[in-house]
Amino acid sequence: MTQAADLLDPAERLDLDGLRALQLERLRNSLRHAYENVPFYRESFDQAGVHPDDCRSLSDLSRFPFTTKADLRANYPYGMFAVPQERIRRLHASSGTTGRPTVVGYTENDLSMWADMVARSLRAAGARPGDIAHIAYGYGLFTGGLGAHYGAERLGCTVIPASGGMTSRQVTLIQDLKPSVIMVTPSYMLTLLDEFERQGVDPRSTSLRVGVFGAEPWTQDMRREIEERFAIDAVDIYGLSEVIGPGVAQECVETKDGLHVWEDHFFPEVVDPITGEVLPEGEQGELVFTSLTKEAMPIVRYRTRDLTRLLPGTARVFRRMEKVTGRSDDMVILRGVNLFPTQIEEIVLRTPGVAPHFQLRLTTSGRMDALTVRAEARADADAATREAAARSIVQAVKDGIGVSVEAEIVDPESLERSVGKIRRIVDLRERRG
Repeated sequence: MTQAADLLDPAERLDLDGLRALQLERLRNSLRHAYENVPFYRESFDQAGVHPDDCRSLSDLSRFPFTTKADLRANYPYGMFAVPQERIRRLHASSGTTGRPTVVGYTENDLSMWADMVARSLRAAGARPGDIAHIAYGYGLFTGGLGAHYGAERLGCTVIPASGGMTSRQVTLIQDLKPSVIMVTPSYMLTLLDEFERQGVDPRSTSLRVGVFGAEPWTQDMRREIEERFAIDAVDIYGLSEVIGPGVAQECVETKDGLHVWEDHFFPEVVDPITGEVLPEGEQGELVFTSLTKEAMPIVRYRTRDLTRLLPGTARVFRRMEKVTGRSDDMVILRGVNLFPTQIEEIVLRTPGVAPHFQLRLTTSGRMDALTVRAEARADADAATREAAARSIVQAVKDGIGVSVEAEIVDPESLERSVGKIRRIVDLRERRG
């Protein structure tokens, strides 16, 4: 075996039959745990006319009802927990910017499993014991910082808990402490790129060799931008707090062909966003997860709103999910055309004279909705280049997406910068009664 293969843990060495048998055993136990200990699931299963004993094969999971973020909010704060409070070792929560926050609890075993999954993810990304890992995800109630932190330590890395913000200091830390791995949102990595260049430091000269990027959708064009300008391998990590946090799925550095879902702990489905019907492997739809081993807060058929498709495994036995193309709740319907921010990102990143920073502004023009793509000019772009870039973006959106928009090329560093998840859409539309 190669050195990389020697580092695989026992679950990564299972054959497909062994994996499916393990999943079914764990799925049945998890459904029973949820039914017996969470009143919401007992009522939900009873209303749907199903019982954990009805799950005799993995395909039987489709008979069970979905869980949504609204369900988690309705049971705020502790109604979804399946263990007594004295067994809870940590709480995380979403920001709650669009309603009540969703609270997630972890037992000691949950935290250990989570650390194992992030360690497995980092190893698949190319990190190794002894590496120095710079973690610029936010710490606190957000799962990114602490999830990455304990996973990196579990792998045997030295951790720099930089968190988000203080961008100039981050650049100094990277130069002085010489990390080989960075974990951060891709949009904030671009903010760091700007700061390196502002300080006159060549980003390709740093010690970084691997970037593990998550918490927001990003495109292949952004991967190329980061890899070329930093001279690193840029790989995707996926997770969400309701399922556990980062470390649900990871792109393997040797293939970079989608994220292998750690299916021994998180069972994925892809469903039609409208009908909820389970879609065949390879068809795009909404990603749904069922936890197989969580104690504090088992989750059954949680609708993530993330859009992707499932594909067979390559570097691992586990199935892959394609890079998330967007979220069903991030989709903009503009004059009857479905549009996602990632589609605009691809166009912006291939437009000469434009930096990889943009924002979408939705406004009302008469009785119609209108969208303006605001993108930053590169520092060396003159007026003619800016005008050509605006025309190019308008034409590319019209040709590729099929809707008319306006484009505005603004001055460098004039758009809001991200220190975490970037806000791509600014909705200024008039609310009609």
